[in-house]
Amino acid sequence: METIKRTKIADVLKRTDFGAIVNVKGWVRTRRGSKAVNFIALNDGSTIKNMQIVVDVEKFDENIIKEITTGACISVNGELVQSQGAGQSVELQCREIEILGTCGADYPLQKKGHTMEFLREHANLRMRTNTFGAVFRIRHNMAMAIHQYFHEHGFVYLNTPIITASDCEGAGNMFQVTTKNLYDLKKNEEGKIIYDDDFFGQQTSLTVSGQLEGELGATALGAIYTFGPTFRAENSNTPRHLAEFWMVEPEVAFLDQEELMNLEEDFIKYCVRWALDNCKDDLEFLNKMIDKTLIQRLESVLKDAFVRLPYTKGIEILQEAIKKGKKFEFPCNWGDDLASEHERYLVEEHFKKPVIMTDYPTAIKAFYMKQNAAEGEGSVGYKGCVAPGPTMQGTDVLFPQIGEIIGGSVREESYDKLMSEINRRQMETDKLWWYLETRKWGSCPHAGFGLGFERLILFVTGMQNIRDVIPFPRTPKNAEF
Repeated sequence: METIKRTKIADVLKRTDFGAIVNVKGWVRTRRGSKAVNFIALNDGSTIKNMQIVVDVEKFDENIIKEITTGACISVNGELVQSQGAGQSVELQCREIEILGTCGADYPLQKKGHTMEFLREHANLRMRTNTFGAVFRIRHNMAMAIHQYFHEHGFVYLNTPIITASDCEGAGNMFQVTTKNLYDLKKNEEGKIIYDDDFFGQQTSLTVSGQLEGELGATALGAIYTFGPTFRAENSNTPRHLAEFWMVEPEVAFLDQEELMNLEEDFIKYCVRWALDNCKDDLEFLNKMIDKTLIQRLESVLKDAFVRLPYTKGIEILQEAIKKGKKFEFPCNWGDDLASEHERYLVEEHFKKPVIMTDYPTAIKAFYMKQNAAEGEGSVGYKGCVAPGPTMQGTDVLFPQIGEIIGGSVREESYDKLMSEINRRQMETDKLWWYLETRKWGSCPHAGFGLGFERLILFVTGMQNIRDVIPFPRTPKNAEF
């Protein structure tokens, strides 16, 4: 076979220099035709579109033709010609074929419909399907959009540790990291494990968030963002939870609550706009095959300003809906942590647009969030909303079909107030000394948020399960691949 430099199919499909001889390599989606002429649909992952290869069967060895089955990997030299068929503008008239990798009849991804659950069981192969090729090209584009947005806005990309001795969320749902022999653990007189002989000399875990370290960066560099894997050891087997997922976490000095909400809205609209501008073919495919309202929903996000809704007002709306006959599985009284069904009702049925919910009860949020000014037994929150109890300056972005996609807040910059909340919650402070010191030495007002990257991909692709927007999902009882 003549050696010709390979051209990606995405680039070949744009060419009009008919008569040129080009080489493409990829995996066979289908082979169809008659004894005289075969049509091969070839895909190399560079685009959702296939390259049609027209093969004059009589010019090739019969054994080679038989090996061109669904899933096989081939290299083709051919003449670029204008296509006579529907669905593509150009095709290749095959001159030479080389089989790079055969694929037997037991190949799991034959040309038929497969359930998402079946494809999860074959995650080593599912990226070869049209759907997952589209999803992961969009995932790549969203990562590029995130870096580009923060770069354009003067943020510094900060790499925070994956291994940590502190629990940012205070929930304790962390995966331990150790080199200790689990069959022979040293314990003290109280029965507690001694970590003196462990690798780090203390108990360590995989991080649930890079936020605390990110705050240190913001108080030195002004505006930073982290983008990396995080880990939650929650036994949550839902379509919205993973044990390993990626987080985007900006932290900004001298930012107040209003400015934080503006940043959240501008950032997420930038990402959606990027998808519409740069992922047209993949979005059109997913709009056709997965969710026929996908593109319309993405475009609607860009049209209107997000609703700014105090938690207290949100509870009033939900309780009024219940009075009118709306059924919810979980309660929604003041002080309750809202469930996804409540968030989606507000976004999808009541306002019909994204909502930034503010000023949650202090008791249901993290220790580091700045509390609102007190008024009687309650507190004054966003735009003067008076709540029946203490609230903090949270700013969570709620999206259609997803629920919470961003969780953010103004951070408490006062050492005394932060320590008061830590003591009220009876938290241990010995491993947070470095974080608390920032409130002693040159403390400043600052704020930030965390965006679950996979939840953004869920929204942008229209997929229904978070396991289907990360290449190799980690969930309870599942760590395959």
